[in-house]
Amino acid sequence: MNPKDAQDLAKLLAKQPGIRPVELKDVRKLAELLHEFPEIGSIEVKGWFETGVVITRTGNSAHHAASVPMAVAHPAPQPAAAGPAPTPPPATATAPPAAALKDIKSPMVGTFYKAPEPGAEPYVKVGTRVTQGQTVCIIEAMKIMNEIEAEVTGVVREVLVEDTQPVEFGTVLFRVDPNG
Repeated sequence: MNPKDAQDLAKLLAKQPGIRPVELKDVRKLAELLHEFPEIGSIEVKGWFETGVVITRTGNSAHHAASVPMAVAHPAPQPAAAGPAPTPPPATATAPPAAALKDIKSPMVGTFYKAPEPGAEPYVKVGTRVTQGQTVCIIEAMKIMNEIEAEVTGVVREVLVEDTQPVEFGTVLFRVDPNG
């Protein structure tokens, strides 16, 4: 493809809904995110047909987000109704003591999604066997959908957050029995 063809293609793609160039303000927001959250190791912005963002985390876990479209939209979380907070699903009678369970925590502030899209089956639920590196949920942060992976192999014994619930850094999302 010669440079003129590439320019023509870029102009055509810029007119398509959902496709837009990366702007300086977006890069600044990503830089602020890196500064604000030191546990984020790097942010990679891809272009053209691989448009998306890949975020990797520092530390001993191989926790990273898969490439996701920049123009992905999930419904906005609805405000919680006044009243008591929802209780987590009860653990099974054969569940080991909480001390023996391993926590999967949120690596960032954002909105928790249990499934890849509205109406789809959740990635995991109580009783699901997970392996290290398997996607267990999505956390939306700054309009970026971050796939969260299990850091341990085992059986999910507790799901501690509801779909579309806001979460903070370090919020326990799941408890996994590594001996299950």
